[in-house]
Amino acid sequence: MIDDTPLDRAHAAMEADPGAESARLAFYDCLAGAELFLLLEAEAEGDRITPELFELESGPVVLAFDREDRLAAFLGRPTPYAALSGRRLAAMLAGEGLGLGLNLDVAPSAMLLPAEAVDWLAGTLGQGADAIEARIDRLSPPQGLPEAVLTALDRKLSAADGLARAAYLAGVDYAGGGAGHLLAFIDALPGAEAALTEAVAEALSFSGIEAGSIDVAFLPATGPVAATLARVGLRFDLPQPVPVLPAVPGSDPERPPRLR
Repeated sequence: MIDDTPLDRAHAAMEADPGAESARLAFYDCLAGAELFLLLEAEAEGDRITPELFELESGPVVLAFDREDRLAAFLGRPTPYAALSGRRLAAMLAGEGLGLGLNLDVAPSAMLLPAEAVDWLAGTLGQGADAIEARIDRLSPPQGLPEAVLTALDRKLSAADGLARAAYLAGVDYAGGGAGHLLAFIDALPGAEAALTEAVAEALSFSGIEAGSIDVAFLPATGPVAATLARVGLRFDLPQPVPVLPAVPGSDPERPPRLR
């Protein structure tokens, strides 16, 4: 049975080629999206948590693990913990002078991130987007974007389960001047705009290439712009939730239909 995790594999790729910036960025991207189990000093009080601190020569650190059993194996006893994403943990630790001990002693991805690395991750993830209004003059097939950017976009959007029906990447010229690339989400769920915009920003940040920027738009499936994008754009299919169909009466032998 394969027992490693995505974080183990990203760490192994980084260790195999220490000079590869792309591998290092891919590891931090994986860390940001991973669910981590943070060791606490005491049980959480509502939405307030107090991480347990460990004093090392390099400074205080908190400990987190990417599986519950790894946390248990490290301590050998039950302990309070909080489950949160690497993204949220980095934001919580930013500016506090705290390092992060990851999977220490229990996994091949064991490593110690100094406070400076935690702050860098939080700052990279915290880069926001500016809202602008512009009228599209022409859409065309995307050109000139590095393969690493396309791969990073595909990886991010494949994890955006059900947040939109699809996305199209195209070249864009704006009325009044200006050109670039546009990633348009089709039939996005109400309220999902911020998460999708954040996913695009992170894909660019962790691609390892100075790719400039990509504009993001949200469009309904009906309409001339969406139709043009379907003709000239590069399509990304986002995973869709599988509908749960009601069971056919009598199909479960343990629950036969009842007669009236």
